[in-house]
Amino acid sequence: MKYRTLGKDLKVSAVGLGCMGMSHAYGPPADKKEMQELLAQAVDLGCTFFDTAEVYGTPEHPYDNEELLGRALGPYRDKVVIATKFGIHFDESSPAVNKPLVPDSRPEVIRASVEGSLRRLGTDHIDLYYQHRVDPAIPIEEVAGVMSQLIQQGKITHWGLSEATEEIIRRAHSVCPVTAIQNRYSMMARQYETLFPLLEELHIGFVAFSPIANVFLSGRYGKDAVFEAKTDYRSMMPQFQPANVEQNQPLLALLRETAQRKAATPAQIALAWMLCKKPYLVPIPGTRKPDRLAENLGAAQVLLSAQEVEALDRALDQAGMSDVFGGTPMAQGQHRA
Repeated sequence: MKYRTLGKDLKVSAVGLGCMGMSHAYGPPADKKEMQELLAQAVDLGCTFFDTAEVYGTPEHPYDNEELLGRALGPYRDKVVIATKFGIHFDESSPAVNKPLVPDSRPEVIRASVEGSLRRLGTDHIDLYYQHRVDPAIPIEEVAGVMSQLIQQGKITHWGLSEATEEIIRRAHSVCPVTAIQNRYSMMARQYETLFPLLEELHIGFVAFSPIANVFLSGRYGKDAVFEAKTDYRSMMPQFQPANVEQNQPLLALLRETAQRKAATPAQIALAWMLCKKPYLVPIPGTRKPDRLAENLGAAQVLLSAQEVEALDRALDQAGMSDVFGGTPMAQGQHRA
């Protein structure tokens, strides 16, 4: 495994492991024993960067994912970097599969959240603590001030922002230096490339979630794929709709052709493409399967030249791909009581 540095000094594996799908959004939660074994396997393969959040769970077990990581990573705590998130909850009154997100970054809520996450993760500190979504009701400077206090207290060591804009990042960083932003990024979702100059200016890392476009770029799901309608977000994602799968065939063909030339898989090319774009960029693909885990982590060994990356960028600009899932909608003005 190769390693990278986020921000000033947070060293992580070049490919991390997004753990959400083990508990949330990709069907019913996976078998706990199997997931604990998978997490141990990730450590054995050199992965040191594990991503979770306090809301990755089910209505019956809302903190499922943090509790899973707490049990599985306890024996390796001094070898791994654990990232978790605060600042949202779900609108459980909604009948939608992906229920709207309610932002809530009031200082008292953040302080309660960090204590809960520390307890569930079985640790005395969180390595990277993200605001999960910006709360328009709370100035980001106030949130950054709470982060500074938590760092001084030793409860967190670094902090970051998810789905943040340049303005928010600058304002936050001016109060308490930001180590990383975690934004959606893949060959099908490149809008945040506009942030690269800012991140280089401020020495902030970029953690890419959904780096394989919710596994679509693996090429393993055709137009006949069926996903569990009540618990699997892919059942309503645009890139998996039959007509869009057909529209995206040129993109998948590009990945297959490139993979064949590089003795890799399409998913590895999708990950290597971003790894070779910027040295501060770290993707966090998720999986429940040991073979897919090894494949994803193996992308760190796939090298693309600058010319190959540029050629892929040009091809992507002309690919005429479909819409891709852009995230769960935000519900406004619904703070916790």
